[in-house]
Amino acid sequence: MSTVACSAGGASEDADTPVGAPDDPAASAPAPDDAQPDGMGEAEPEPEPSDPEPTLPGGGTSVFPDHRLVGFSGGRSPAFGRLDASDLDAAATELDELIPAFESDGRTALPVYELITVIAHDSPTDSGLYRTVEPYEVIEQYLAAARKHDALLLLNIQPGRSGFLDDVKDLERWLLEPDVGLALDPEWAVNDDEVPGQTYGSTTGEELDAVAAYVSDLVAEHDLPEKVVVFHQVHESVVDDESDLGEHPGVALVKSVDGIGAQRDKEQTWERLMPTKPEHVAAGFKLFFDEDARHGELMTPEQVLALRPLPEYVLYE
Repeated sequence: MSTVACSAGGASEDADTPVGAPDDPAASAPAPDDAQPDGMGEAEPEPEPSDPEPTLPGGGTSVFPDHRLVGFSGGRSPAFGRLDASDLDAAATELDELIPAFESDGRTALPVYELITVIAHDSPTDSGLYRTVEPYEVIEQYLAAARKHDALLLLNIQPGRSGFLDDVKDLERWLLEPDVGLALDPEWAVNDDEVPGQTYGSTTGEELDAVAAYVSDLVAEHDLPEKVVVFHQVHESVVDDESDLGEHPGVALVKSVDGIGAQRDKEQTWERLMPTKPEHVAAGFKLFFDEDARHGELMTPEQVLALRPLPEYVLYE
């Protein structure tokens, strides 16, 4: 934020008083010790310290290949996941206990908080777009918690009948922060004659590409570290023409597979959805503490890291 300095004014001098007259304080005051001799000018001012380069939590400006993202999702409703607003410190402790198991291959885990920020509804809501947006105070609370624990904050968007790029642009103020990225959830992106939750929504590679291009421009314009942009996918129909999603400077793209079920069910969903992943997009895998456990034991970190391609983002809900 810029500030405007005002010049200070003083009493005007008597025009009849000659310069250097005895009543001029400057005439009789001794020269300061650091005064410059005549002809040498004033001493050069000390240079102001420059702002430090913005970095990711823990330092650095790029995500892959050094890091693996490991995170919790959630929001103000406990139904959204482990990242419950009522006790974010407890969630951070639980996540910290999980992280070492995902560093066994030499990667450094970068904690992630994925906040459900744009929330799809099965009713029109005030906007008529079947979605609401979390207020400033909620996002600020989660960003403060993420920073307290050296984590990335990802803003999850369930757009309802809105469009991903429109909602992303509305969140730009947050994306200008060096430690904030995006998670797009096209399962909840429906047409004007559809209702979220009653049918699978969908997106296209072209729409995802438009979001990635927009974020890339922000990174370049504001000299930001690399931004994570995740898109979640639960079924083949959720993303069409995925090959239209191109590579963009300053954007770390991740495709996260979201299937619920027993280990073999989740592996089969992975095997169906991974072949269409563009080579420049990292792989991600989602685990559900409650829903998966209804079908058997929750997959262990060792089992997750046995998947191919190797998951670069592991998210727990």
